[in-house]
Formats: sequence, structure tokens, C-alpha cells
Amino acid sequence: MAKRIDGKALAAKVKEQVRTEAAELRREAGLAVILVGENPASKVYVAGKEKDCAECGIRSFSHKLPEETTQEELLALIQTLNDDPAVDGILCQLPLPKHLDEEAVINAIRPDKDVDCFHPFNVGRMVIGEPVFLPCTPAGVMEMLKEYEIPIQGKRCVVLGRSNIVGKPMSMLLTQADGTVTTCHSRTEDLAAITREADILVSAIGKTRFVTADMVKEGAVVIDVAMNRDENGKLCGDVDFAAVEPKASYITPVPGGVGPMTRAMLMRNILTAAQNHQA
Repeated sequence: MAKRIDGKALAAKVKEQVRTEAAELRREAGLAVILVGENPASKVYVAGKEKDCAECGIRSFSHKLPEETTQEELLALIQTLNDDPAVDGILCQLPLPKHLDEEAVINAIRPDKDVDCFHPFNVGRMVIGEPVFLPCTPAGVMEMLKEYEIPIQGKRCVVLGRSNIVGKPMSMLLTQADGTVTTCHSRTEDLAAITREADILVSAIGKTRFVTADMVKEGAVVIDVAMNRDENGKLCGDVDFAAVEPKASYITPVPGGVGPMTRAMLMRNILTAAQNHQA
């Protein structure tokens, strides 16, 4: 039976470290959060980030904008926050309403305040192995593997998904840790044959219980990044947890696995930004 990786406990540990270091800054670290529209899930995520900031001694500036906000108005707000010395990080909650250009918004945030690590400058720094920030979810996964002393070097790693937010950076960080990485996606042929070779399997595709027991090698480490809802509206991941847990050596639950770590690593990025601004 697999050992469960407790993301909640590890996130609390990371946030405590952030709180301790944040208290040593010359001024409070500050995060500006922009929420456009009334997306219920986005509202929940933003509330969670504001709560995390309070726990870590980070000041949060909330900017809740109406659905009909124009591109020009949003970019003007971002420019104001770019110029505000009290703001160390800027987070614009995605997805944005359809009439807004997400790419333009991401590119408008100053790279030294891009605590989500979405800006091409920060993505490029990560790719060459000289990051300022790391994308929060992949960084959280790497922190979990480190905390549980799960070796990556020389191991076969399979990442399901190739999104810019999780899949691609996840593959990159595992490669930089000397894992041998295969990235799979919707066009991959004979997927199960590839996933069965994985010593470390990371799933980030957003399909409820997609990863079944026959897709997992005995003793594999299984990291479930997804946050889905099943037919009963209950939170679940990509992995058929009950079926896969007996085969795996380590496994992350959903909820309580990667999710809390994503939020904790955001707090670490804000701290890094504040330390850089006050250096």
C-alpha cells in the first residue's frame, strides 16, 4: 500500500518558513490580486490566496473588477501596480472573461513582480536553469519529492499533459533534476505502455479517474496534479485513487496533495520578490 504524500502538512511547513523570513524584511511584502468578473471557482482561489497571505505576514491588495472591464482598463491597473513600490507581486486570476487578451495581460506584468512565473522572461530563465521564480504547481511537486526523499536522478519520469502552466515546466524541472522525462498528451499513441515504464508519474490532464491501475508500474510514485469533480460533484483527481494506491509506493491524495503546495509555493515566490526588491 502506498504512502500518502501529505501536501497539507508540507504546505504548512513551507508557509511557516515564509512567515519567519517575511518578518525579517524591512517592510511588509505585498501581493496585488486582480479578479475580473464573477467566476465562482476564481473567487474561491482568490479568497484562499488572501488567507495564505494573512497567515504568512504578507499584505494583500485586492482589486475586484466587473466582468465588462476593458483591456485598456485592466492594463492601466497593471501599470499602476507595476509602479507601486508596496507591491512585490502581481497576480491576475485566470481565466479572464473571453473579451480580454490573457497573453497581453501576462506580458504586461513586470517580470520581477510575476510571482506566477507566467511571463516569457521568467519562463526563459527557468528553461536555462537560472530561475528568478518557479511556476507554483511544478515547484510544489518538486518540493514534495524532496521532502519525502524520493530520488529523481536517473529515474524514468512520465508527465501527462503539456500545458504552459504545469505540464511543460514540470517536464523541464524533472529534466533539470536528472530525471529521464517523457511528456505525453492527447496525441500520444499507446499511452498505457509509456506510463507503465514510469518510476515517477505526474498527471495533469484534468480527466476524472483517467489513470487506472493497469497504467501504473508496481512501486511507482504517482503525483496527481488535477482538481476535477466526479459525477457526484466530489473533488477528485486524474488518478483512480482507490485502484492505484495499492500498486504505488507513494501517492498524492486529491484534495490535500498538490493543491495546498501550489498555494504555499506562491507565498515563497512573493517572499523572493520582496527580498529582491529590498536587497
